[in-house]
Amino acid sequence: MKPFASRYLLLAAFSLVLAACQSKPTEPPTAPVPDAYLQVQQNIASGELATAEDQLATLQKQAPDDPRLEPYQRQLAEAYLQRSQIVLQKGDVNAAATALARARALMPKAPALGGAGNNTVSDARKAELDKAEAALKEAEARPAAKVIDPSAESTPVTLNVTDIGKLRRQLDDIATDIVNYQCDVSLQVPRTQDVAWLTTLLKKRVTKLAPDLQWQFEHQIIRNQHAQVVLSPRKP
Repeated sequence: MKPFASRYLLLAAFSLVLAACQSKPTEPPTAPVPDAYLQVQQNIASGELATAEDQLATLQKQAPDDPRLEPYQRQLAEAYLQRSQIVLQKGDVNAAATALARARALMPKAPALGGAGNNTVSDARKAELDKAEAALKEAEARPAAKVIDPSAESTPVTLNVTDIGKLRRQLDDIATDIVNYQCDVSLQVPRTQDVAWLTTLLKKRVTKLAPDLQWQFEHQIIRNQHAQVVLSPRKP
């Protein structure tokens, strides 16, 4: 009886263990933790620069000596610099100033990595920042445009040739924008006889405002179209 009882007890214990294993819920696999630096890289690439900057600040607090911080800070600074140049070309001076300030703040935290040639890299980067700041100051010094869209490649302005008083005031505004934004001009008129007097009126105003201004002027005869000037501002 004893051998039988022992076998019975072993069988009963095995059954209890098996039942316990079957009743225990299966734990879902742990999701992989995204790499924090990969997220920074993705946010820089997608233009989410403020988010990337916050992520880098968190990483810097967690591991201030992590060697991966410097290259990502440098990359973020360069992305801010590029953004400042793009929005400045579009005429958004405030956004350009904000992006440039962030680039300037990040750049000292991201020096070039060690090496003999890296002084040249740092100097080139500083020169690029200085150039962007000079362009920004020039844009900030300009008064608001009167007739053109500074962010557009060109702006057509239809001339009110039927009312000489309104035409003169219109040409005053056009000449102001030509000088302030260094615009090249294309005069487009439907009749050959319109060229001389409109050219004289416009050039007289530009010369009065800026006698030494270097600007390109051309005229075209385009039938079945109202007289207009097309102003193309030079980009910073």
